[in-house]
Amino acid sequence: MSKPSKDQMLYMYRKMVEIRQFEEAAGTLYQSGQLPGFLHLYIGEEATAVGVCAHLHNDDYITSTHRGHGHLIAKGGRRDRMMAELFARTTGYCKGKGGSMHIADKETGILGANGVVGAGIPLAAGAGLSAKLRGTQQVAVSFFGDGATNQGVFHETLNLAAVWELPVVFVCENNRFGMGTPQREHQRVVDIAAVRAPAYDMPGITVDGNDVLKVYAAADEAVTRAREGGGPTLLNCDTYRFRGHHIGDPGTSYRDREEVQEQERQRDPIRRLTQVLIEEVGYNAR
Repeated sequence: MSKPSKDQMLYMYRKMVEIRQFEEAAGTLYQSGQLPGFLHLYIGEEATAVGVCAHLHNDDYITSTHRGHGHLIAKGGRRDRMMAELFARTTGYCKGKGGSMHIADKETGILGANGVVGAGIPLAAGAGLSAKLRGTQQVAVSFFGDGATNQGVFHETLNLAAVWELPVVFVCENNRFGMGTPQREHQRVVDIAAVRAPAYDMPGITVDGNDVLKVYAAADEAVTRAREGGGPTLLNCDTYRFRGHHIGDPGTSYRDREEVQEQERQRDPIRRLTQVLIEEVGYNAR
């Protein structure tokens, strides 16, 4: 199991805190009527983006989702330009025309967040094909949710990526709900990686997506494999969003309030890494 150094753990801790603070600020601004459009917060899921992107180079690629702020920050996106985009200002990444769900920045390999479920999956495969043809050893990562694994484009892309041995890591952020629909009600599959990956003869790894160290270890294996020409991997991260599907959704009409509170107490990725830094590494911020 790949274990990060103390400096790497501190880096991941800071990144998760940056994401959490950005999302909390965005939520406050939206609720005060200052932000237009829609807003889907990544609070609670920070470990997946940070643990995966910790292995990526600046010229590697990612594709994101409607809940994409965390991916972009983890990949190296600037928070000031992202916030400007949320405010629809010309100083934003897409000059204010993309908004929360469609931020892109080619300079940091962010090929775009996407409001269409699963739409980033084939784009990542295209980036992986480009890297393979050019022989650059670049890797492409596609982030998507459990609901996207029901889309035809998911199956078509994984099949082609396996056949062509593309350097792509497919990261399913399985937060157990497609909007407000529990996973068990939209698919029979429980462990997405264990079932869907073998269907396309590629490795599948399921990991606690709220534990950044476990995500880091699994992503190390998947990214290294892709970079060395071994082909794609499906990484299933069992995670949990602490907020509703979007800012106007309290998230408690289809989930018990007690369940959400218990998840926050037991599985907050920032709190978990804090404990590791204090107890195992002996880090003391003072």
